[in-house]
Amino acid sequence: VERPPQAIQKMGYHKILAKKLGQMEARKLGLSLLLGFCVGVLTCVVVMSVSTSESSLLPFLHLCVLLCSRVRFCKLFVRSTGVCAVDGTMKDMKAREKPVCDLSNYRTDVCEMDGDVRVHGKSSSVVLVTGHQSQDSGVKSSWRIKPYARKFDKAAMQHIGEVSVRSSTSLGDVPRCTVNHSVPAMVFAIGGYSGNYYHDFTDVLIPLFITSRQFDGEVQFLIATQKFWWIGKYKPILTKLSRHEIIFFDDDDQVRCFRHVVVGLHSHKPMSIDPARAPNGYSMVDFSKLMRSAYSLERDSPIRLGENPAAKPRLLLIPRNGTRRLVNLEEIVRAAEKLDYEVVVAEAGTRTNVASFTRVVNSCDVMVGVHGAGLTNFVFLPTDAVIIQIVPYGNLQNISRSCFMESSEDAGLHYLDYCIGVEESSLIEQYPRDHPVFGDPKSIHRLGWKKMAAVYLDHQDVKLDVERFKPLLLKARHLLHHHHQRQ
Repeated sequence: VERPPQAIQKMGYHKILAKKLGQMEARKLGLSLLLGFCVGVLTCVVVMSVSTSESSLLPFLHLCVLLCSRVRFCKLFVRSTGVCAVDGTMKDMKAREKPVCDLSNYRTDVCEMDGDVRVHGKSSSVVLVTGHQSQDSGVKSSWRIKPYARKFDKAAMQHIGEVSVRSSTSLGDVPRCTVNHSVPAMVFAIGGYSGNYYHDFTDVLIPLFITSRQFDGEVQFLIATQKFWWIGKYKPILTKLSRHEIIFFDDDDQVRCFRHVVVGLHSHKPMSIDPARAPNGYSMVDFSKLMRSAYSLERDSPIRLGENPAAKPRLLLIPRNGTRRLVNLEEIVRAAEKLDYEVVVAEAGTRTNVASFTRVVNSCDVMVGVHGAGLTNFVFLPTDAVIIQIVPYGNLQNISRSCFMESSEDAGLHYLDYCIGVEESSLIEQYPRDHPVFGDPKSIHRLGWKKMAAVYLDHQDVKLDVERFKPLLLKARHLLHHHHQRQ
């Protein structure tokens, strides 16, 4: 009996379906074995990772990815489960294994490494052990950097020791670990102009904050220095940034092993921070808050004259006992007192206890001083306080403002400055009025920094014209009257 065409078609369909199903069963079996192998490899990876470096596991991970990449079903399985999704992981491993030294910043050089990093202070050596040879012959694998954030200044960098940073693919080429650490490490130097109050902050403490604050105290400092007194001077700040005992890098003969190491300190601009470049968007406001916390300072905001017009704001007047002195100090004090200021005359010397002086600064609402390191104390003022910089004669506006204008404003303060005239400068007692010192200050600048500084910074005092200066004191009161606390 001849079957109807529909029956023949139906029978053919079943045969094809049966054949297809048979093929699928075979494929499923193969895929099952393949996936079982892949899962087994990754299970071994997890177990082995407890005692084995990531780099030694790369061959297993490569094999898994190679197998998974050949089969569409496995690719889908990878996407949906993530079991074999290690291709990106391996790329990340390679990226983390390779030391990244950024030499592009004119202020500082910084290297950051992840993986098996071994530090030997006595030989000034930092080595990253990697598990593969770079395929790119143009990739640099060794550097020598000076970990002090003032690389543009040859005089400051002259006595900063170099640190060797390199990567190695052979364990036989690197020393064995004698101490293993569970926290990241930072290697940096305290030298150069350290000891000058301004440079302590702009070259070390602010860069240190930028680089270390992200670790919330869980970071090991390895410091190259012979200025051990410096550590004691700023101990409250250092202990706020790291809860671990400082290791002195130069004399340390241990081979210390870390999973993350930073050599050098990030630095953005003079005496300040660029939140767009800082980890977690840290700013100078955050730095000032840390200063208040480190020294247990009570005032976060200045006096509110709008709420209490009869109150007297406290004005800190920095006299400068060396160069750029305020020679008519008593006259300035009387003028400020007549404007209802409570005047505090104080200056931190080299032997002054930093903690006690920070309390004096924080108790004040306005700080006044001639351009110099003393104005660095603005970091201890309450947010929204006022700083008035007196700029000496000699075309020094840009130099003075580059140090303290933007930085103090970044810290949430109100900045004002006062440029003195010829008659307010002691230079009129040293040079005739037709001298280029007065007629062409730029010609003095062209002689170089040392000669310019010898004239305008090292041998100039200030006799302030108090009548001309009064409007700034009134403006400062106005700013205190209308200020609002920043969040």
